[in-house]
Amino acid sequence: METNETFEHIPGPGISLNFEAQSYLREAGKWANFLSIVGFVICGLLLIAALFVGTIFSVLSTISPLYSQIPAAAGIFVSVIIILMDLLYFFFALYLNQFAAKIKGGVVFADVSRITQGLGKLKSFFKLWGIVTIVVLCLNGLEIIFIVLAIIATSHH
Repeated sequence: METNETFEHIPGPGISLNFEAQSYLREAGKWANFLSIVGFVICGLLLIAALFVGTIFSVLSTISPLYSQIPAAAGIFVSVIIILMDLLYFFFALYLNQFAAKIKGGVVFADVSRITQGLGKLKSFFKLWGIVTIVVLCLNGLEIIFIVLAIIATSHH
């Protein structure tokens, strides 16, 4: 997800952050740290769920005949889907964690390089969020098209 973008340097004084802006960055770093920890915990729970989904399907099939019709491969398929979602969610948590660490250290030690790196991680977080949003919107559009086509196909019979 990282890109090496080049920026044109505009001559003149650089941007300096006043106390209020530094305070906002410090607080954003604290919240990003909290959210990243929650994200990592959720990743762990999703991974555990993915490992046991086959067992859950087996137990459900013994409890109710409705669940006995689920094919055995369904557990593997659901596990793979959960693991892929977990991997994606991991990168959201990772970028937030990296942003938090860099921003907090950068503000505390007045290190412009760390602040810049932290903001780069925040950019990566939002870039990933944007790409996922575009993919979901496209999938939703395809879903609507398929539903409309299915309705048209079934109405002609």
